[in-house]
Amino acid sequence: MADHKQKMEAETNAEKRNEWAQKMEIWKNALTQVANLKGKEPKDRLETKFIDDIVTDIYRQLGVPLRSILSQDPQLIGIDYSIHFLSSWLQDRSEHTADILTILGMGGIGKTSLAKHVYKLHFREFNRSSFVENISRRCVEQSNGLLDVQKQLCDDISKASLNRVNDISVYTSAIENALSHKKVFVVLDDIDSLDQLDVLLGNKGFHPESKIIITTKDASLTERCALFNPQVQPKHTKHNLKALSVTDSLKLFCLYAFKSEDIKEGYEAVSDNIVNYCKGHPLALIVLGRSLRNRDVAYWEDCIAGLKKEPDSNINSVLRMSFESLPSKNDRELFKHIACFFVGIDRDFIESILRACNINTRSGITHLIDRCLLHIDWNNVLSMHSLIQEMGRDAVRQESPDKPWKRSRLWCHEESFKVLKQKKGKGNLLGLSLDMRMLEKEKLRGSSDLKTAAFSNMGSLMILHLDYVQIIGTYESFPEELRWLRMCGFPLKSIPSELPMDNLVALDMSYSKIEYFDMSCSNIGSLDTSCSSLQRPEKRQKLTESFSKAERLLGSLKILDLSFSERLRGVGGFCELPSLESLFLRNCMSLVEVSESIDHCDELVFIDLSNCKELIRMHPRMLAKLKKVEKLVLDGCNIGELGMEVVPRDSKSLAIYLPSSLVRLSLANNKLSNESFPMDFSCLSMLTELCLDGNPIVSMPSCVRSLPRLEILSLHECEMLVSIEHPPRTLKALGCMVSFKRIKNGYYKSLIQKIAFDPEMSPLMLGLSVYHLAGSSIEIEGMIKIQPIAGIDDTILYSLGWSYLKFINKRRVETHRYQRGEEESQTQMYYEFGIFSTVYAGEVMPTLIRRINKGGFNFIYHSIIS
Repeated sequence: MADHKQKMEAETNAEKRNEWAQKMEIWKNALTQVANLKGKEPKDRLETKFIDDIVTDIYRQLGVPLRSILSQDPQLIGIDYSIHFLSSWLQDRSEHTADILTILGMGGIGKTSLAKHVYKLHFREFNRSSFVENISRRCVEQSNGLLDVQKQLCDDISKASLNRVNDISVYTSAIENALSHKKVFVVLDDIDSLDQLDVLLGNKGFHPESKIIITTKDASLTERCALFNPQVQPKHTKHNLKALSVTDSLKLFCLYAFKSEDIKEGYEAVSDNIVNYCKGHPLALIVLGRSLRNRDVAYWEDCIAGLKKEPDSNINSVLRMSFESLPSKNDRELFKHIACFFVGIDRDFIESILRACNINTRSGITHLIDRCLLHIDWNNVLSMHSLIQEMGRDAVRQESPDKPWKRSRLWCHEESFKVLKQKKGKGNLLGLSLDMRMLEKEKLRGSSDLKTAAFSNMGSLMILHLDYVQIIGTYESFPEELRWLRMCGFPLKSIPSELPMDNLVALDMSYSKIEYFDMSCSNIGSLDTSCSSLQRPEKRQKLTESFSKAERLLGSLKILDLSFSERLRGVGGFCELPSLESLFLRNCMSLVEVSESIDHCDELVFIDLSNCKELIRMHPRMLAKLKKVEKLVLDGCNIGELGMEVVPRDSKSLAIYLPSSLVRLSLANNKLSNESFPMDFSCLSMLTELCLDGNPIVSMPSCVRSLPRLEILSLHECEMLVSIEHPPRTLKALGCMVSFKRIKNGYYKSLIQKIAFDPEMSPLMLGLSVYHLAGSSIEIEGMIKIQPIAGIDDTILYSLGWSYLKFINKRRVETHRYQRGEEESQTQMYYEFGIFSTVYAGEVMPTLIRRINKGGFNFIYHSIIS
């Protein structure tokens, strides 16, 4: 400090002397502060324990999870990222940071363990703090539970404790006052109602540096509470706690089952089965691990078999709380329907059926998602954790544990078969599923055929799945209230005329032996081409008997699926399907005719004709008449091999005509070359999604640029693709991945060399596998460029510091690529976002590399200004 003082006094410039003085004052204060820091006294503690405490405190102050802590508490396994995320949020004091963080997740997923650990790490950083645990349970189990919770919170964050009063509003006022004036850290664990949040947070806002963590199974609660009023509107963020990975699941399970992270010898297979059953659910892994400890393998196997029939009660009781908190009977019935029949199915399909079953799906599905009972995947499919699904099915099972025929739903194939075989079905049954392929034939005891009379007492049945079932008898006794009838593998050539179909919304006859589907009102001898029966020889058997137009047998039908019906030759009678919205004819290889009456289907928006090669070959202009179709799938129809062009207008005789109403179009695996496309696609002005996967195109077809609304372009598995240049500016996602596969001389390498975008484009998602890119040359304009260094101008190389260039044309570089092994190529220059680098091997080190160490090297980088 003395030296610095002398320099300051010697300085003649007054402004600089003043700066020196300010710096010295800051240094002096900092040194004084360090000198005043209090050390820690080991006192009577062991030195190792004392050092552990110091290290723990340092980790806490840094907000980094301590490895030893994680290893001591098994419930923290697999949540390192979540701990880091919450710690970073707590330490971020910037204005844009949220005041409230809600930890979401299904029951038993680890929300409380995470919140408690983070609280212990950071509570000392605040003036006041409080961790209020098990709020919902305390409110239910104790007569004054909410008052007790309020008192605990109030005592923790207020300087003076209130005398016990039985007035919620008094505590709420005191809590509001403390929250608004003090820097506090509060964790409210297991909130399940708005009332709880309203009385624990009030509506007056927080001190600027306060932080509130809420754990809940209901994602909608936080932002609906009184605090989020127009005057306050605190900043809020959510953290969704996911299931554990397989590796972490196995580690957690082993710690409880074997008291070790390793599987005991001989228990490998049964341990894998248990982990697979739990699907990353921590509570389930802990409960089952404890219950199976010190048991032999045979006991484990019996336990696994029992779990398939009935879930563990301890796990189920925790999960069931979310179900019981659903606000209405409608939501509970919706949840049971989905758990029994609809997991893994498209949301739009489900809503069409359940609306016809008088279930409110719009708000109901939202409520299930908010309570972490349901999830919508990226492809609009409903997914549910397997333990949640089992809990829902168990709720149905408990309606009549020992008499399945008295339940509202039957999904177990063995139970369904017995109920039908014994004709015990009752009027309370809403849904039944039976797939004969899922039954062991040796357990059937006699004939597997069922009689239609078994359905005579099921007057309320709305959902019926009879896959690969042989049924004997007349179909007159079938339930009239059916909304979804699925009969995959239907064995007859035609649909029985007496089958009640008036209320059907979805009919699935995929994989059937049906030859013609025609509900036409016309007689076989006088075909009406306007409302069309299929035009076939008179000797050919008609599917149904004649009906009057007024009856409209399938007047409610919205979804018709005849996919994979290999004998199907024609589909007609669309006049009888006025409500039809979706038509699935995928892989109907023998299909040669679709009646012209299809243009009577004014509501038809989706058609799948994948692999219907003969139909497309014989009737290429059929699709042009469809005025409202929005989604069209023509995968695998060999359009290119037939020498046809895909056009949106009448310009050539040999062409596939497309409706101008299309929003989504898939032409995957059609052997289409660039010449198969017209120069202009502007007539498809509504198209937002185009799939050209698996076609031998060399570059993006020029016509794609004329699509004014295109948002998604898929070019996956286009192995001949070399360039994608200037797609529409509206594009939001571009995919050009290729699968990893061996070829004759090694592994497949993508031929893509250039991808160029319009400079004015908005950011988009680019799906491109770097592992399969050719090593020689690739450019993504403005982002990445790889090219042989020999092709780069010497002036540029010299400006980058290269001074010895004779080796460039002689040297080769050998690199190792993931999944492709060793490859040899020329020395390459790599450019990424303004940074140049290279892969180089040679005897002479470039002069720009100044110092080499064992761990790496340093070099000087010269920027280029063009």
